[in-house]
Amino acid sequence: MNTTTNFRTMRMVQLALFTAIIILMAFTPIGYIRTPALSISLIVIPVTVGAIVLGPTSGAILGGVFGITSFIQCFGIDPFGVALLGINPILTFILCLVPRILMGWLSGILFVLLKKVDKTKVFSYAVTCFTGSLLNTILFMSTLVLFFYNTDFIQGMVSTTGATNALTFVIALVSFNFLIEAGVNLVAGGAISKALDIFAKRG
Repeated sequence: MNTTTNFRTMRMVQLALFTAIIILMAFTPIGYIRTPALSISLIVIPVTVGAIVLGPTSGAILGGVFGITSFIQCFGIDPFGVALLGINPILTFILCLVPRILMGWLSGILFVLLKKVDKTKVFSYAVTCFTGSLLNTILFMSTLVLFFYNTDFIQGMVSTTGATNALTFVIALVSFNFLIEAGVNLVAGGAISKALDIFAKRG
């Protein structure tokens, strides 16, 4: 009984630590690389690592924390978010929250599935961290296009990029951002998740 209680307590402490890291990153320069359009988010790293170490449910919770901090950024911090908030606050909230929850949850599920066939887990860490960034980009941009593509704000960006349709617009807007985000998450996230996973098992 005590063992079960201690395990749950340890998990709660770990989840709280990951949450604190996400909040710290969100409101300091280490969380985002600012660009004229969409910012490059490094907060995907603790969400993905948390999903690997703590499981899909915790991944979804951490994704939710990421989403809430992302929505707060829309109140004067991130120009892109500010513009979307001015168009439709409810859809902006959904855009910030739901894709991030799904990203954390799906990353956790992916790792659970991969480690069943990858006994060393080396491949599992790398693929999950890369896929976390991919999911974040795909889910966020798909929702953005669904909710805001026909607005004057996004259509102005479409004209600027020279895109001819929604797909080419997404590629033009986030291809560079994704490569940086995915590369950092693959290297840093993979190394951190492996170290923490080993430490958690020893503990």
